[in-house]
Amino acid sequence: MNLIDGKKIAAELKNKLKVEVDGIKKKFKKVPGLTVILIGDLAPSQIYVKNKEKSAKEVGLNSEVIRYANDVDENTILKKINDLNEDKSVSGILVQLPLPKHINKKKVIESISPSKDVDGFHPMNVGNLSSGYESSVPCTPLGCYLLLKKIEPNLSGKKAVIIGRSNLNGKPMAQLLLKENCTVTITHSKTKNLKSECLLADIIIAAVGIPQLVKGDWVKKDSIIIDVGINKIDKGIVGDVDFDQVSKRAKALTPVPGGVGPMTIACLIKNTIDCFKRINSN
Repeated sequence: MNLIDGKKIAAELKNKLKVEVDGIKKKFKKVPGLTVILIGDLAPSQIYVKNKEKSAKEVGLNSEVIRYANDVDENTILKKINDLNEDKSVSGILVQLPLPKHINKKKVIESISPSKDVDGFHPMNVGNLSSGYESSVPCTPLGCYLLLKKIEPNLSGKKAVIIGRSNLNGKPMAQLLLKENCTVTITHSKTKNLKSECLLADIIIAAVGIPQLVKGDWVKKDSIIIDVGINKIDKGIVGDVDFDQVSKRAKALTPVPGGVGPMTIACLIKNTIDCFKRINSN
């Protein structure tokens, strides 16, 4: 079984991006800038944002985190986003989710300029991705896609089963795989005979948030499994895949942690650089 080392592949990607930033600096006499808006003090969000800031600085981006208290009013956030949309030194804007209940997530996402939407959540980017046009792609599915391509460069004709239908991962993941000529089935927690669907798959992307859902007898021999799940149980952090069982049958499998997570952050940096290039090519 081939362990898909997300940390190593993310480090390789970041090294390439650092070289790219050096080239941008020479050509444009400036570097891409990523601004993150963080509201409240949720521990997981704080950790994610700290890692994003660290990675951005490692590759030479300008990085800023704007922090607000949990009770900040919606208009303050919308005004700040509008200011950042107008700020030429900012290439990418990210509002860390989840948001407090009194702030409308849809309104916030739609207020970010599509050209600076490094999360790929703006309806215009979602539409462009599903139409096969150039767009920002959400960081987690993009990370999964790059991990897959590292193991299997030619995905054409493969049967892929995605477990989970979220806007964050399941739906954009399906679009990326369709573009690669995969036959894609989107399943979820309500799917009947989920095991039977998985047994047909050459590729399984598990992102449903159910600890160790995918068992060894759910996967066919020599399939590739990407585990997006992060679940806290008594014995620690586990994915949506039963690693010990599935590793005995799969051709390749991502660990949790250390698989998709590092790639998500590396892809955020990639998206920021891509946004800069698109903005400056006009």
